[in-house]
Amino acid sequence: MLHARARLGEGPIWDDQQQRLFWVDIYNHRLHKFDLATHQDTFWEFEDLVTGLALIDAENLVLAQRDGLSQLHLPTQRLTFLIDLESDQPDNRLNDLKCDRRGRLWVGLMNNHEEPKAKLYRYDPDGSLRVMETELSISNGLGWSPDDTTFYLTDSPAQKIYAYDFDLDSGQIHDRRVLIDLTSESFFPDGLTIDAEGCIWSAMWDGWCVIRFDAQGKELMRVPMPVQRPTSCTFGGPDLKELWITSAAVGLNQSEIQKGFYAGDLFCVGTDVVGSPNHTFNLMD
Repeated sequence: MLHARARLGEGPIWDDQQQRLFWVDIYNHRLHKFDLATHQDTFWEFEDLVTGLALIDAENLVLAQRDGLSQLHLPTQRLTFLIDLESDQPDNRLNDLKCDRRGRLWVGLMNNHEEPKAKLYRYDPDGSLRVMETELSISNGLGWSPDDTTFYLTDSPAQKIYAYDFDLDSGQIHDRRVLIDLTSESFFPDGLTIDAEGCIWSAMWDGWCVIRFDAQGKELMRVPMPVQRPTSCTFGGPDLKELWITSAAVGLNQSEIQKGFYAGDLFCVGTDVVGSPNHTFNLMD
């Protein structure tokens, strides 16, 4: 466990080549890097929100902020603007993002409207941008099955995780259906990751746990957490058997923080399953 005290820890991405974990603290405008060899956590601060990231190579990341994507060159901390996403919509901001196996970047947005008006975009290596889904509240928890035939998308306020048919070659999604319905629960599905067996691990906001579901949506197990608001998770470590979990303290009152003293910290849980690796964004020059 890392005593990070993040306000809203999110978006963990494991860099398997360099054996390090990147993650963000959205409301403190920070990008974190945890080095497994040294157990040192380093962070960089930015002027605006940092909502997520994706890997490009050992020295470069895609950094998502309030309403746009930039390329971050780590050695110099130089930001190069890539594309704007809905800067004309002040109630919207970028949220979860993840790359598919072909190096396309999927970017979800969230909004503050009572009616669901957020979208899911696909940003391709050639610089093109496509709307893939609409009428979402918080586009969250993205992932693909190990055989790349199914795409998963979480809409947190709706308390649902959707599954779509996915075509790897075209990057298209079809036939949305509710895979996991948590409307009978008091908590909300947030970020997720997929293991090599095709099971879904979803962090439960206000649920004090991470839940593992099989590919048919059946709950298999709950990993109890010492914090009320786990936010996202990814597999890492030398053999991809460590589940790294971010958490949040934002919105908790004093008594809730005392009950969940480690709110905002970063956690690592050993498992007996192998995770799926994170893919990189194939940025074209």
